[in-house]
Amino acid sequence: MRIIFQLLGLIILIPTVAFGALRYELSDADGPSILFPGGELTSGPIYNGPEPDWSFTSDIQTIELQLDESMTSRLVWAVPVNGRLYVVSGYMGSILGRMWKHWAIEADEGDGAALVRINGIRYPRRLIRVFQGGELDGVASVLTNKYDSPTTRQAIETGNTWVFQVAPRGGTR
Repeated sequence: MRIIFQLLGLIILIPTVAFGALRYELSDADGPSILFPGGELTSGPIYNGPEPDWSFTSDIQTIELQLDESMTSRLVWAVPVNGRLYVVSGYMGSILGRMWKHWAIEADEGDGAALVRINGIRYPRRLIRVFQGGELDGVASVLTNKYDSPTTRQAIETGNTWVFQVAPRGGTR
């Protein structure tokens, strides 16, 4: 029986240590990986032109997002609607979701200053949470069609899914 517990301990310990080591190793990387958050987005030119028509992200599944306050980056879904860009954080109505998606809480409670990197270009932006309005129908539609997500406008308005507009830095909160 003692050997079984030792084997079980090793089976749990080895993947846990490997997972922790990989997460630590990637915490200073220039951008996130598929599984782990990354460090500050440092490479790529900074975009300085007029506000883009974000429709070009309709074929891009994920973009890199870094909040200025935390200096860590993660991959998020790109949700273009009528030339504007939105990012979403699901499962915010659950304790596990709020622990897992803490970036959304930081963006909502902070000033929302962020950097997004798309196709190697960095865009300084501000995340502005959207609670209601007609644009949520478009966001829910893109989520359903692009990501096969069952997210509805009602899920957004009740707070289970949080939606942020990726707006120019000069935008109001």
